[in-house]
Amino acid sequence: MKKKVSESVGSYYHHYPRVAVVVTASAGGRDNAASIAWHTSVSKNPPLFCVSVAAGHYTYELIAQSKEFGVNFIPDDKAELVAAIGGSKGRDVNKFQAFGIATDKPLKTSVPVLSDAYAVYECQLVDDREYGDHRLLVGEVVAVHCADEAFKSDNTLDFKKTSPTLYMGSELYLNVSGCKARTLSRTSCVEGLKK
Repeated sequence: MKKKVSESVGSYYHHYPRVAVVVTASAGGRDNAASIAWHTSVSKNPPLFCVSVAAGHYTYELIAQSKEFGVNFIPDDKAELVAAIGGSKGRDVNKFQAFGIATDKPLKTSVPVLSDAYAVYECQLVDDREYGDHRLLVGEVVAVHCADEAFKSDNTLDFKKTSPTLYMGSELYLNVSGCKARTLSRTSCVEGLKK
């Protein structure tokens, strides 16, 4: 495959699609939600999950005050909600009222737990560092909310029942309903691709 070489990352969508999540926060009697595509797990023991949030965003301000955040995994049939949350500013609008967002009770934190999510991590902030124009927030997962019907017996997402919201960048969302997952044995692949 021929490649164009540049020193600029351009729109920076080369590493997409990404699962879009809704990060929630609460402090001082205010709740907020932000759509985030930059996130990852960083440790299983202890369970650590990180999100990248722009420093000037209201969500970051609430997380910095409360030292906790929620990570809500939203099914793709609610992608419009993810887009609306990402397209509005929490300082100007109560997104929960404006978009009719239902919540469930958190177990260990005060973060909003979105009822529409198929999984939610409640996180206690353990690290907050600045990298360029974003803050990398690492949280210890202290509670998990999980819709059992969305997962197979091996705890992997069951695409026949739900699909994650996949964001392509540039306001494009990918619908993967009807896609097929395949099992690839690493050992078999190593042997099969050896020359």
